[in-house]
Amino acid sequence: MTTTEAPLSVDKPRSSTRPAARRSNFELYSWVFMRLSGVVLLFLVLGHMLIMLFLDGGVHRINFAFVAGRWASPFWQLWDLTMLWLAGLHGGNGLRTVINDYSRTNVTRFWLKILLYCSILLTVVLGTYVIFTFNPNIG
Repeated sequence: MTTTEAPLSVDKPRSSTRPAARRSNFELYSWVFMRLSGVVLLFLVLGHMLIMLFLDGGVHRINFAFVAGRWASPFWQLWDLTMLWLAGLHGGNGLRTVINDYSRTNVTRFWLKILLYCSILLTVVLGTYVIFTFNPNIG
């Protein structure tokens, strides 16, 4: 470049469509939650599979009495409850990201998210209800 040429101009950075006061770190927290819940779920699910499938006879011993004995302990109730809640929220958060990435219109995105949130809520609430109200004395 010679001294007579004008320097190249740089455009101003584009501003966000949302004002700065309305910005949140939800996506950052969502990303961190996915990483942490994934690590915790790895241990919960592998422990669950080890106990249920490989130890003491494997799947042949799993029946109503086995589940009743297991859920008589608050430890196993908490284990299964944690696994249920983390799996539901982890999977729902992942699907929310897919909906955000691939839905073309805002209306479609809205209704898909409503269906997603309702299904997560229904699954987690019913699963929690079953874990805490399980009655081994049926019949």
